[in-house]
Amino acid sequence: MAVLIIKNIITEGPGTIGDFLKEKHISFKIVELGSGEIAPSLEKYNALIILGGPMGVYEMDKYPHLLSASRIIREAINRDIKVIGICLGAQLLAHCLGADVYPGEKKEIGWHHIELTGEGIKDPLMRQLAKHPSVGDFWRKFKVFHWHGDTFTLPNGAVLLASSKMYKHQAFRYGNNIYAFQFHIEVTREMILEWLNDNPDIKDISTETERIYEEYTGRARNFYKLFFKEIKQ
Repeated sequence: MAVLIIKNIITEGPGTIGDFLKEKHISFKIVELGSGEIAPSLEKYNALIILGGPMGVYEMDKYPHLLSASRIIREAINRDIKVIGICLGAQLLAHCLGADVYPGEKKEIGWHHIELTGEGIKDPLMRQLAKHPSVGDFWRKFKVFHWHGDTFTLPNGAVLLASSKMYKHQAFRYGNNIYAFQFHIEVTREMILEWLNDNPDIKDISTETERIYEEYTGRARNFYKLFFKEIKQ
């Protein structure tokens, strides 16, 4: 068994998720869905990761690969396997679960705080993300890396795990295995710098990246260790 990773655009790869899977010798396959590759059935996979992209869920006529992504997500939901949706991936998850996805009032870009909800505090995986990687103490409020402009309503049956000052629906869980993050848990320093190269007006983010990045990747690793714990090599 293995992990299937869906990419919607070349510049948004698995980042620290891929690094972690390699380190732990967990098999994974990357499908460049946005470049026309065809995703396999999930029969031989026990986890699905759907990554981000600049397109909107409401643009399926313009980006038909999003229809394929939706099909894969619905298969994952039906099979009840582990799923992480990041940014566009989270929005696709929300859509497949019956929620509305739409442009937000303002783009949320850079390092901004999220705060765990009461349910987020009780969630074992979110507690791992909230745990400081060096000293081990629990932070209900901490900074994550954002790069999105769309948002969504909370799907029926989903549990809201975290909110930010700008957007209420930052993270949710559906059932026991499905997690959706508006923010980029997977981002590497190199990915951030690459995205900033195309956005010179916000290069000041790079300074904060150097200050906070190691702590952030440590939080992400805390999450990965528990999320992928039962995935067979």
